[in-house]
Amino acid sequence: MSSDVADWWATEIIDMAPGQIRMRGTPIEELIGNVSFPQMIWLMLRGELPSPEEAGLFEAALVAAVDHGPQAPSIAAARMAVTCGLGLNGAMASAVNMLDDVHGGAGEQAVEFYGWADAGGVEAAIDRWQAERSKYVPGFGHRFHTPDDPRAPRLMALVADAAAAGTVSGRFAKIGLEVQRVLGEQAGKPVPMNIDGATAVIYAELGFAGPLARGLFCLSRSVGILAHAWEQMQQGGRNKGPTPPEYRWTYTGPNPIEE
Repeated sequence: MSSDVADWWATEIIDMAPGQIRMRGTPIEELIGNVSFPQMIWLMLRGELPSPEEAGLFEAALVAAVDHGPQAPSIAAARMAVTCGLGLNGAMASAVNMLDDVHGGAGEQAVEFYGWADAGGVEAAIDRWQAERSKYVPGFGHRFHTPDDPRAPRLMALVADAAAAGTVSGRFAKIGLEVQRVLGEQAGKPVPMNIDGATAVIYAELGFAGPLARGLFCLSRSVGILAHAWEQMQQGGRNKGPTPPEYRWTYTGPNPIEE
């Protein structure tokens, strides 16, 4: 093991010297103005630039997940944080910290699940997931959007176009559609793919690991978080809680207050 302090944070991502910055070996001045932000994300994560076609599909997934309104806990948290006096960085940190397994983790879980289905078949993957993890298969069904999440069909259409053009294989798109079919048959009603299932198809098709699907969702949703936090700053308000003050919570303990 090397004892050189320079090896303490060894990295292939960035190199610097006075007056020089190279990202993955490319001078930063060659990247500025020549690559898009999605292309830069890909370069930083993967070490190479995507093709224009790959970048377009990747960008579509990022665009689709930017916001889901103040009823989303992370967005609500950002707005409440602002009314408590936090700046934009604090509001964004508060919100992103809520993007975990339940709220924000379904994309990563869906990539993992698709991997199971790819290796052992859709029905076996569903049975295993429901036995080992949850009765809810990640990426399918939605508590608000019924019968369809409007984002998923559009994304899947773009995947189909990319598969037809040879940009991606289409393997995971087929798996996702088969999962949708099987879940619908089992439930006796449609269980459509949602945004997490569709973006997971794209990330799996493009070769991103499951944990990166969650990180990419955080990047995407940060745009909506920033927008809502900034809007709340313009609207003002102090110490806004999750509901207006005239709405009381339901008390279930002893000696309730009678009104």
